[in-house]
Amino acid sequence: MTYASGLRQQLRGASAGRPRPRVAALHLPPLPWSGTKSGEFGAVELEGGALGLSYVLLDDTLATLADAGAAVVGADALEVAAWWAEVNDDSEGARAALGFAAANALSRQLFDEAGFVPPRAGDSIGGIDPQPGEHIGMVGFFPPLVKRVTASGARLTVLELRADLAGEHADWRVTLDPTELESCTQVLSTSTVLLNHSLGEVLAHCTAAQRVVLSGPSAGGLPDGLFARGVTAIGGMWVEDAAVFKQALASGAPWGAATWKFALSRDDYPGLDALLAGAAKRG
Repeated sequence: MTYASGLRQQLRGASAGRPRPRVAALHLPPLPWSGTKSGEFGAVELEGGALGLSYVLLDDTLATLADAGAAVVGADALEVAAWWAEVNDDSEGARAALGFAAANALSRQLFDEAGFVPPRAGDSIGGIDPQPGEHIGMVGFFPPLVKRVTASGARLTVLELRADLAGEHADWRVTLDPTELESCTQVLSTSTVLLNHSLGEVLAHCTAAQRVVLSGPSAGGLPDGLFARGVTAIGGMWVEDAAVFKQALASGAPWGAATWKFALSRDDYPGLDALLAGAAKRG
């Protein structure tokens, strides 16, 4: 069972016997893409106000959502979340993004109902701490972190899908071959591996990694299935001021001020059963 399928089951179980949450709105950055990080993500909002993010720049996802995404408003959020688990074709990127964002929104709703807030962090790399001579793996290109890794004296290998980025650099290299992760002792991966269902392939090659961190604004789903698969920490963005976030996203402005970074490890997370018990007690 994939992480997406497992999360779908968890969310359905969590909503059993309760009114089915519906999608209230879809929030997108303006077209054309501004070239900024803030313009890479869209959000699904539930009727209760919970927001879930997804990366929207895979292929023509953003343009497709801008044309037809509003049709999702009013839909059963659990049914929309199921789209992400069901999609296995790159041509359905918009459908996958909507489902992924809905699953993240449903997860955030449960976190809020349970009163759970992840620990704040100074960064979203989940404790990755490169040491001299160590081999660090990076899945997806994180330019701000390259200098930090190489300055530590560690060796860096970046796994990318884009062939035009592959090649050797002064202190690091970009490869298309996931087997090169097998000698890495710490791996930092973009959370987009969840959206495109490549998580399993990535983890299959993290055999020597003592720390595997998923990082990104869309790393917002229930993490039980990730920890069970060997992920050690999740670094993400917690939306604190939804109104400011939505306004900034729609205008193409940076929305970081409406969020804060978190790093969630296994030890910090109470587990789904505890969340459900907390939500029942508070409700």
